[in-house]
Amino acid sequence: MFEEVIANFSDPLFSIAGIIVLAAIFAFLAKYFKQPMIPVYVLAGIILGPLVLGLIKDMELIKSLSEIGIAFLLFIVGLQMDLKKLKEVGLFSAVTGTLQVVLTFILGFFVSVKLGFNEIEAVYIGLILAFSSTMVVIKLLSDKSKLHTLHGRIIIGILLVQDLIVIFALSLLNSFNNFSYLVVLTALVNGILLLLVAIFVNLVFLKRVFKFAAKSQELLFLASVSVCFGFILLAHYLGFSIAIGAFIAGVGLATLPYSFDIVGVVKPLKDFFATIFFVSLGMEVVFFNLKFEPLLYFLLIVILFKPLVVMLCASVFGYERRTSFLSSISLAQVSEFSLIIAAQGLILGFITQELFSMTVLLAIITIILTSYFIKHEEYVYEKVKKFLSVFEGMNVFKQDLGYKDENRNEEIVLFGCNRMGSLFLNVFKKLGKNICVVDNNPEIVKCLMKDKVECIYGDASNLEVFGKINKNVKLVVSTVPDEDLSLFLIRHFKKKKVIVTTEHVSEALELYKEGAAYVIIPHVLSGELIAGVLRKIVKGGFKGLGKLKEEHVRHLKNLKVYGED
Repeated sequence: MFEEVIANFSDPLFSIAGIIVLAAIFAFLAKYFKQPMIPVYVLAGIILGPLVLGLIKDMELIKSLSEIGIAFLLFIVGLQMDLKKLKEVGLFSAVTGTLQVVLTFILGFFVSVKLGFNEIEAVYIGLILAFSSTMVVIKLLSDKSKLHTLHGRIIIGILLVQDLIVIFALSLLNSFNNFSYLVVLTALVNGILLLLVAIFVNLVFLKRVFKFAAKSQELLFLASVSVCFGFILLAHYLGFSIAIGAFIAGVGLATLPYSFDIVGVVKPLKDFFATIFFVSLGMEVVFFNLKFEPLLYFLLIVILFKPLVVMLCASVFGYERRTSFLSSISLAQVSEFSLIIAAQGLILGFITQELFSMTVLLAIITIILTSYFIKHEEYVYEKVKKFLSVFEGMNVFKQDLGYKDENRNEEIVLFGCNRMGSLFLNVFKKLGKNICVVDNNPEIVKCLMKDKVECIYGDASNLEVFGKINKNVKLVVSTVPDEDLSLFLIRHFKKKKVIVTTEHVSEALELYKEGAAYVIIPHVLSGELIAGVLRKIVKGGFKGLGKLKEEHVRHLKNLKVYGED
């Protein structure tokens, strides 16, 4: 019976079924014990792979599916990317991303030579250590809704710079035996050509196509995926990775008014294939003669030296220590491109199977550590922040985010000022109440500063933020629908009136038990409000509908909503 099950796993369908079923079981356990998902996906891969059960036979198929996962993830990141909002961290990202890659490569190279590796192997090791994982970091930030934060934008900017560098690195490694400046020039020309094609297609073609496609969910899905794969093929033809092609495709569609709808229809595909990617990482682990000393040195370079470079650069550019620290620890892993570099070196005969296996193990360890770093980033920061004060004296530039009027004492603190929060702010201002807004979106904070609204940049779970809030506030309002955050605010402000937000009725009842003064359930309240409006319209015989429409249009035109264009 067991032999028959094993035999079935040679079939691609059974292989995929086994991966998804085991990943789902482990994901439920991770969710129950409040653990990050990525480590359990990797564990599922180790169990299914050659190190334990050896059930998965068609590894080439799994690798192909995992590459699709990378592509869809970066496609969605591109869709959610507003490059205009990255310009404020553009210089910092370019300098830091380049400096971190160069310094890490140099250190990795010399450490490898000292450990007995030959110079070609040392070049590969330096590159393997130099880059951080766009796939992993963006997934973790997205899961925590941190992509729009200041440190999220900094991280994305650095990762984009690294991805551009790694493309050139891969091009150079392909011509390792016959390097020439023509190779570099060709890569530059092809990169510019890919961007020009994306701009041209977007301006001339995509807007018309998607205006028609948006009328049907099915057509919108097919059009979106077609654009994604079209740019993947073009990027591959020009010598770039499929990840870059997918990302540029997403950026091209991000300017369309249907970008949110596209994200909605493509996201399930991304989740499916991304799961396979992380499981496939675990499958790469095989038996080999592990040398602990090189692995330990490489691990220290990745989790200590790389973050240190980012922390130093961020401090010099004037970012406060929390933003600098969260940006730095998020990059303490090796990249999926590191695995590609190692695999390419193995195929060309420049590195050994042992070094390739060590790269896979290094990737798994650092990715798992990153998952826990980002999940518990506030806890980690609180433990080390007293040691980080030395970095604050390095500021050459000053980054000010926030506005406080020392002559006013806020009565109300509002956490989150996008959409619903903006409506609350307008009401409190009309009532003449002194209010302080806390938001982790730098764009919103800058708009509030411009309007002379008291505001603080930061997360609601950051204890440093509470030190800037007047202790005599009477009301705390949170528009962030996060149960853990709501519980944190209720317990921290236990002697105040705390209003929180949730999407679920069951959570609302739990929050009331914990002491919430009121729990906002947006879809319930909006439904009840609309029901009241409809009742008036129907009872009045539809006579007041025209007037109601005019009043609503006038209200929407005068409405100030932060965080939206």
